[in-house]
Amino acid sequence: MRIALVGTRGIPARYGGFETFAEELSQRLVKRGHEVRVYTRQPFHSPTYLGVDVCVLPAPRHKYLETIVHTFVSTLHLAFFPMNAALYCNAANAIFTWIPRVLGMPVALNVDGLERKRKKWNVLAKAWYQMSERLSTIFPTEIITDAVAIQDYYRERYHAASTMIPYGAEPEPVSTRAALDQLGLEPRQYFLFVSRMEPENNGLLVRQCFETLDTPMKLALVGDAPYAHEYLRRVRDTQDPRVVLPGAVFNPGYSELQSHCYAYIQATEVGGTHPALIEAMGRGALVLYMDNPENREVCGEAGLPFTHDTLTEVMQVAVDMPADKRADFGQRAIARVKERYSWDAVTDAYEQLLQRLIR
Repeated sequence: MRIALVGTRGIPARYGGFETFAEELSQRLVKRGHEVRVYTRQPFHSPTYLGVDVCVLPAPRHKYLETIVHTFVSTLHLAFFPMNAALYCNAANAIFTWIPRVLGMPVALNVDGLERKRKKWNVLAKAWYQMSERLSTIFPTEIITDAVAIQDYYRERYHAASTMIPYGAEPEPVSTRAALDQLGLEPRQYFLFVSRMEPENNGLLVRQCFETLDTPMKLALVGDAPYAHEYLRRVRDTQDPRVVLPGAVFNPGYSELQSHCYAYIQATEVGGTHPALIEAMGRGALVLYMDNPENREVCGEAGLPFTHDTLTEVMQVAVDMPADKRADFGQRAIARVKERYSWDAVTDAYEQLLQRLIR
């Protein structure tokens, strides 16, 4: 097959979950003999990456316009240089998916989570996402949801069926520790939080709760926020020497931090299946997660749930947990990822869906 992947920031993965998804899925499809083109916003000076065709197109650096402008430009390019099928990411891009369809290309759209609930968006942006949810049920050939909770939402609100395919992860820790040495961290002596520093991801809550703990452990708050400068300033406004703020960290350092942490904290309130959560589970971390349907669906009995009011208490439970019990949680997490979230299984599902759409 010849497949176009549209709507992410592109590859190499240097931003968030959709970019990791684009990199992991595209390279695996190429290894299976397919031709894949990934539309990319960031500068990249090679026409291929891991065997994947990289098509770099311009986009304005703007909080509200960057995604939709780049997707529109990418769609125009796709119209002149068609593929067998297109995979779009992000419900906000639904409005463009009719274009390849009328040109004979089936389109699958991964709608992600309920973006309109994010606090960073203004009224117009939330209205755009609300409209896009509806268009997602009309314009693309097929809707893809990444969590049962999101699948249920589209069925109940819009009476729309979707194909549920989760994100993936590597179900094994790594042994190297260069990133820890660089940041002054010791294995099993730090809590880890990885996310964009935006209000609904609760980086500030995590830092404030950690600072009340009487522990020599450290807290690594990993991530950045290109359009949330004030919130990022508040997250970084600390005098606690135990708090480490390295900004964004990418592989291999990212995998090293997850593999050697004492516990991983997933504090996101909005979204579907969060890649960082599955990845931390795959590395065998003790996971503390914000108790909502999407996170609960991923973790099951392999993590400790918390709310805004109980995070400090749950962090203390983690600090006091015996080593054998913490290791048992880690093994349960790895087993759950192997069973439900392997990248090969995710690739199988997308390959079969795209083949079906093309037929």
